[in-house]
Amino acid sequence: MNSLQNKRILITGGAGSIGSELVRQLASKNKIFIIDINENNTFLLREEMKEKGHWVHSRTGDIKCKNTVFDVFSDFKPQIVFHCAALKHVTPNEEYPREAVETNILGTLNLIEEAKKWECLEKFVFISTDKVVNANCNMGITKLCAEGLVKKAGRKFVSVRFGNVMNSQGSVLRIWKRQVENNEPITITDKRMKRFMMTIPEACSLVIEASQQGKDGQTFIMDMGKLRYIVDLKEELYGNHPIKEIGIRTGETLDEKLMTKDEEKIAIKNKHFYII
Repeated sequence: MNSLQNKRILITGGAGSIGSELVRQLASKNKIFIIDINENNTFLLREEMKEKGHWVHSRTGDIKCKNTVFDVFSDFKPQIVFHCAALKHVTPNEEYPREAVETNILGTLNLIEEAKKWECLEKFVFISTDKVVNANCNMGITKLCAEGLVKKAGRKFVSVRFGNVMNSQGSVLRIWKRQVENNEPITITDKRMKRFMMTIPEACSLVIEASQQGKDGQTFIMDMGKLRYIVDLKEELYGNHPIKEIGIRTGETLDEKLMTKDEEKIAIKNKHFYII
């Protein structure tokens, strides 16, 4: 149950899929400040929240800029931080690894260093990914490094790790929808590919729950059930619509895991989570 009330909450990447849903779930009982480089989506979200009478403000800015991060903390003095901002797509991260390092690692470091200066901070929650497990792509490697920074940051810091979030920005569901509307075949990289799946509201409600339980650099890993074949998901949604296999892209794997073998040995199950 969400018991976050009367808090000043900073959401980095607040105009993204996870960030914007956190805004929607939390804005009725809290003050929300968003930092995001996407000016247009941030503006539209603020207008949506204003129409509902919620206190939501924002800054168009980049977590890679230390001055921007300092300004936001000094102006807003957040009690809770949800760090959702990241470069999350595998292919662009493979093409431009420096951008992945600067955003996913150095941007996270900027936020951690600034957050540790403020006594008002109650909890810092980092949104991670199952691609950190046995990481073989730049996106997974950089997020794994960020998890390590959070783990060593102190008792108020926690990571939350989960798999694919259905219908998030740039997700395969949005690509398929466009292809079907254009009467094109649905592209699937490989019929053998399997992924963990959850909805955006499910992911965010569990992130909020982890923010209230987590401490001491723990990593909370969502129990996402069983892996699902991507092709089965396609058939549930679009039946016999034609498929075009395009092959696995650089950095992709046929399936993914939520924990390493060593993590599985020490993880403690707690309702919806495994806690490391």
